[in-house]
Amino acid sequence: MNALEIDRRRFVGTALITVAAAWLPALDVIDRRRARRGESAMRRLLGPVKQIDAGVLNVGYVDVGPATAPAVILLHGWPYDIHSFEEVVPLLTAAGHRVIVPYLRGFGTTRFASGSSPRNAQQAALAVDTIALMDALGIERAIIAGFDWGARTAAIVAALWSDRCSGLISVSGYLIGSRDVNKVPLRPEAELEWWYQYYFATERGRAGYEKYRREFAKLIWQLGSPKWAFDDAAFDRSAASFDNPDHVGIVIHNYRWRLGLAKGESRYDRLERRLAAAPTIAVPTITLEGDANGAPHPDARAYAAKFSGRYAHRVVTGGVGHNLPQEAPRAFAEAIEAVARWRDDRCC
Repeated sequence: MNALEIDRRRFVGTALITVAAAWLPALDVIDRRRARRGESAMRRLLGPVKQIDAGVLNVGYVDVGPATAPAVILLHGWPYDIHSFEEVVPLLTAAGHRVIVPYLRGFGTTRFASGSSPRNAQQAALAVDTIALMDALGIERAIIAGFDWGARTAAIVAALWSDRCSGLISVSGYLIGSRDVNKVPLRPEAELEWWYQYYFATERGRAGYEKYRREFAKLIWQLGSPKWAFDDAAFDRSAASFDNPDHVGIVIHNYRWRLGLAKGESRYDRLERRLAAAPTIAVPTITLEGDANGAPHPDARAYAAKFSGRYAHRVVTGGVGHNLPQEAPRAFAEAIEAVARWRDDRCC
């Protein structure tokens, strides 16, 4: 048994009682709402979407819980949106957190403040967006949690702005990238998993995503979470955010930039050089992986050494795929609560 497994089992033994006591009332409320009003009740759990100027963006976001409570920022990925955290939010607010869930650039109601701003989605830009949002909201430190693009962004904030990040939850672990590393060819079966990245590298791919963005997104949901029986209503709630006028440009730039086929902005060059060195992350961290994740993802053993602070890795079972917060909200929220206790115990 390795150290990570020991840590995981020790946590499970102590956490179950705490989790049950803190969250069963919230879960009962959710179940009663579903029973009385059906799925429509879940659509209102996130609360109203607010807007705030932050950096180069006017950000659409949900802000739930007491303003003075410890903050948690939840970051979604592609092709998903804030509804991935629909059931996570009430669990966290019931446990005493302030929860902020922003739309990333190119999604939902988030807009560029200037029409002349580059529609840039390089990894450093999304992390700077998060810091700008924290500044705009007056949040000094927060636990930051995410999956897909959101996991990468959260990890970058933890690595480069550790004074602003009190804890990290990252689905699929350490996703900070390097364009030089991306130049190295993979084995054919691994390259096959990235088919959409190469499709987006072509103008045909851009046109195809522009025309069929919802069909494309639904296919990615199915491939990434092959055992998740999501319904049309769940998909449609998130798919509405893809109608953002900058959505296609942001998605295409993200994948082309990774392959070195699109330029970034010089303002981020210094940050990208630091990220290319694969910096270690010292803040308390839990990485998560679904046992049925159909999307490309690294083996947990490959990135464990990148976390130098208190660390645990958990595999979430039960046919859980890529959209882990929406498929397993309790497990995702439990990880956040565990990191919050580590912080409060001043053990890290």
